[in-house]
Amino acid sequence: MKIIQTIKELQAELSIQKAAGKKIGLVPTMGALHAGHASLVERSVAENEVTVVSIFVNPTQFNDKNDLAKYPRTLEADCQLLQSVGASIAFAPSVDEVYPEPDTRSFSYAPLDTVMEGAFRPGHFNGVCQIVSKLFDMVQPHRAYFGEKDFQQLAIIREMVRQMDYPLEIVGCPIVREADGLAMSSRNTRLSQEERTTALNISRILFESQEYAKSHTLVETKTFVEEGIAAVDGLRLEYYEVVDDRTLQAVRAWDEAEGVVGCITVFCGEVRLIDNIRYV
Repeated sequence: MKIIQTIKELQAELSIQKAAGKKIGLVPTMGALHAGHASLVERSVAENEVTVVSIFVNPTQFNDKNDLAKYPRTLEADCQLLQSVGASIAFAPSVDEVYPEPDTRSFSYAPLDTVMEGAFRPGHFNGVCQIVSKLFDMVQPHRAYFGEKDFQQLAIIREMVRQMDYPLEIVGCPIVREADGLAMSSRNTRLSQEERTTALNISRILFESQEYAKSHTLVETKTFVEEGIAAVDGLRLEYYEVVDDRTLQAVRAWDEAEGVVGCITVFCGEVRLIDNIRYV
């Protein structure tokens, strides 16, 4: 596996691979990699001859400077993991390399980006679209891989690709969970042992709500989740929305959409965790 830090070197390497007719897969990450990321890389390795994994903590998608500062950075361990799962290239550029000058582009995909994370983290998805579009332009992959844990992000990236007419396939990959059910996240490393135990209640309540939903209305199920989180000391609900899986707009009944997903964001101590569950 090659570790590359400049766009020029990356594109020179990829031009050789593309000239040889090889398919390129891209897995964009912010590092602090775990088994969830590994599953995306393994999928790409299985479906492409070359897999590029970007490792870049993107400053433009953080609306909280403290959150940016605290985001874990573990490049050496990340590269070891990527080597073990067959990645071809780890692309780990500096901020100056990616943003030699401020990116003033504005992306708007309403109503997908105005609800949930878009409402609570102003500017977040604009920053996501800035960096993902830059990576698409740098790598020009045939396929790009994203986890379904960031359900809203995946929907917005699909819409960006459609509107900007990028000639690539977006591949969504299932949430990977710890053995006890906690959705894997780079932020989990910031949880204390006690908080880690407390955080398990998020997935527990979501799984229980799946069963509860079989015999209750959508509104009752939403209340079940909200009250369940509120009852756990150490958890603070930011939002829980039950939405149409295509439009991301809130629904009030199970039959209002062909696909229905519950998206949740919870603070466990100071750590902000997201998860989702499919109902229909």
